[in-house]
Amino acid sequence: MKKANFFLFLILLGLSLTSFTPLAPDDFFAGKWEITVLGTPNGDAKMTTELVRKDGKLTGELKPVGEGAEALPISKIEEEKEKLTIYFDHPQASGIAMELTKVDDDHLKGSVMGSFEASAVRVKQ
Repeated sequence: MKKANFFLFLILLGLSLTSFTPLAPDDFFAGKWEITVLGTPNGDAKMTTELVRKDGKLTGELKPVGEGAEALPISKIEEEKEKLTIYFDHPQASGIAMELTKVDDDHLKGSVMGSFEASAVRVKQ
């Protein structure tokens, strides 16, 4: 009987420990964002993106705000705990890197190609 109680205790302990460990990665960056890039040659650029996690990696596309603007596919996203780097191609340039760092739960701040200031605000749905 003591052995049965001991094994029952171990099983319950194991179940309680696994309930406190995260099974999925932190998806802070996943979701819809409105991004503003200041001072580009064409003026301030505004775009939206909806970042989704597929096969463990973030993916999506950048959609410039405005009529007739075509979406820009994201070629790669590098994630760190507090930082995100989005790589994309633009009709006038390729291999553009946009680095965004977490400011708070709904704001990111950074730069595009190290030259243009960028910020992002989470779009609440």
